[in-house]
Amino acid sequence: MPKHHIFIAGSGGIGRALGLILADQKEVDACLYLGDIAPEAAQEAVDYIHKGLEKNVAKPVTMPKEGLSPNCEKVLKQCDILLDCLPGSQAPRMAQWAKKYDLHYANLTEYVQETQEVLKIAADASTGYVLQTGLAPGFINILAHQLYQKFSHRHEVSVIDRIAMKVGALTRHAQPPHYYGFTWSPIGVATEYIKKAEVIRNFEKKYIDSLSDTRTLIIDGIRYEDDFTSGGAANLPDFFRGKVRELDYRTLRWPGHYDWAREVIAAAPDSTQSVDYLQDRMLNAIPLIDDDQVIIYASVSGKDASGQLHSIEKSYRIGPRKIGNQQLRAIQHTTAAPLAEVAFQLLQGKWTGPVLQSDIDPKTFLSGPFVQASYGI
Repeated sequence: MPKHHIFIAGSGGIGRALGLILADQKEVDACLYLGDIAPEAAQEAVDYIHKGLEKNVAKPVTMPKEGLSPNCEKVLKQCDILLDCLPGSQAPRMAQWAKKYDLHYANLTEYVQETQEVLKIAADASTGYVLQTGLAPGFINILAHQLYQKFSHRHEVSVIDRIAMKVGALTRHAQPPHYYGFTWSPIGVATEYIKKAEVIRNFEKKYIDSLSDTRTLIIDGIRYEDDFTSGGAANLPDFFRGKVRELDYRTLRWPGHYDWAREVIAAAPDSTQSVDYLQDRMLNAIPLIDDDQVIIYASVSGKDASGQLHSIEKSYRIGPRKIGNQQLRAIQHTTAAPLAEVAFQLLQGKWTGPVLQSDIDPKTFLSGPFVQASYGI
């Protein structure tokens, strides 16, 4: 097995979880580089991995805020792949780094505009660029695609009525008035609440306001609310245009949260700064919670040739996971594992150029070692 050199950009909760997962699995023999603009954060991530697995497999790298430092450039020249765990605004910059040093690249971001920029960068690349490959977007889209394939094969139809995708990173308890606790990036939450969501309505892609249609639902006997949020549908609104009458992604929350969020957004003094305003208000009011859970639900529905309505559904409730001496939050390992899975496939030379969620074979991905370990499929 060849030794691979892997650069992880971003040493926060997801970056260090990704490093721990990659270092723990026997499928990849890796030398890891944990990058961050804060040297202490990169070192803490390396120490976290070494303490968790009791072996030295990672090195810290200080990343410049702009441009490239000589040391960072030296490291990138040694690497085979760049895994981007930074905020979505940095995705085009990281993709340019990958292009310059002929690295494979994969990211997590739900940011739509930045994803389009990366697609342009990757268009003529000789290496693979897998985009939006975390939990949502990422795993949920591949799961929905698999259900569509099952439904189409079972009922011998290619045009169906609906694909629904829902994911919630939730605390186990919820207190008023916000009924929420942070389990992942506050800026990510604020952004997906403000930017528009992509959906399919009457077989055509449309853009609609996030948080514009809160509904209640029951999954595995537990009541939640959901609403449109930005980015979670990945490229499926384009891929399924003309094949599905309705398709959307909705984020799950405990009942009462979205009313609070809308009140905060409405109070923003300047609508152009509403993401920053919402983030600040949420940080001041909402605690960070370690004991979390991830709820996942996907369904497809439609009629067979005789006109009978059918539906296929799949749901998961996933809690924290222990790897070595470290305990990963549910959102950490369910986000990092899909990224590790596509990294595993990229390092085998599976893809070149841009790769979107609809391009990933559901059977291969969902049966892969990293996804299996986190999702227990």
